[in-house]
Amino acid sequence: MSAEPGVPAGRFTRFMGIDWSGAAVERPPGLAVAEAEAGRGPPHLIRQDRGWSREDVLARLRMAAETGEALLIGIDFSPALPFADRGAYFPGEAWSPPDARSLWALVDAICRGDAHLAATALPRHAAAHFRRQEGRTVLTGDAFEQPSGRLRVVEAETRRRRLGNATSGFNLIGAAQVGRASLTGMRLLHRLAGRVPIWPFDPVPPQGPLIVEVYSAIAAVAAGMVPGRTKLRDATALDGALAALGSAPAAPLPRYDDHSTDAMLIAAWLRRVHTSAALWRPALLDDTLARTEGWTFGLD
Repeated sequence: MSAEPGVPAGRFTRFMGIDWSGAAVERPPGLAVAEAEAGRGPPHLIRQDRGWSREDVLARLRMAAETGEALLIGIDFSPALPFADRGAYFPGEAWSPPDARSLWALVDAICRGDAHLAATALPRHAAAHFRRQEGRTVLTGDAFEQPSGRLRVVEAETRRRRLGNATSGFNLIGAAQVGRASLTGMRLLHRLAGRVPIWPFDPVPPQGPLIVEVYSAIAAVAAGMVPGRTKLRDATALDGALAALGSAPAAPLPRYDDHSTDAMLIAAWLRRVHTSAALWRPALLDDTLARTEGWTFGLD
């Protein structure tokens, strides 16, 4: 993979943090969007009257592409499933796609009957590979790697460095799981159809918007929080984390929930760190990973 030279100051003028959700409803309560302008001003939540839907986010990102906004977007989901450990997303399946873009197309095609960009059909189609739940019954596929599921290279590295408890995209059960969010996120990426580049599957464009995968725990640790205790649930905690990132304190929120504060933290953190050349040139990221698994921005 050719080395990214880093992003010069001034390349991006706005920074968006999205705390994503895989809930199979129109307007997931866990979906939050925040933005920060260049400089030191506070991040702010972007509110929708009825709450955000995944289709709303898709429309917002398409608009950024159309207008050429200098917007860096950090979304908290895994854009691909593990590939490097077994040389395939779904080992033994003739239909297993060869790269991330093909995976996004597969997920979107199989889940085309799922409303609101949900993704319930794919885990049924590939049931052997997932741990999932039907009603009250936990179903563990024969190919699900015990005890907790396969990991991407970047997820294993995040765990090794003790920056967070990254979980497998094949595990769809539990409060900490990110599998459902990741599958719905793949539908989003496919629907964007290359209009907004996503790093490292795409190089950093000279202008316009760019998406990066983020992990809110990495942003929280960068803001001085202790790994494993990275949730911001009041004004004091949020403003302390923002101050550590060089940001002014946020306007008071009507309610301090993990989703809103995570989105605000991501936006402020991206603004702080995005010019670091090392973050665009991770030591373990090669061409194959950039094509199949991607990488979490913030892990050098």
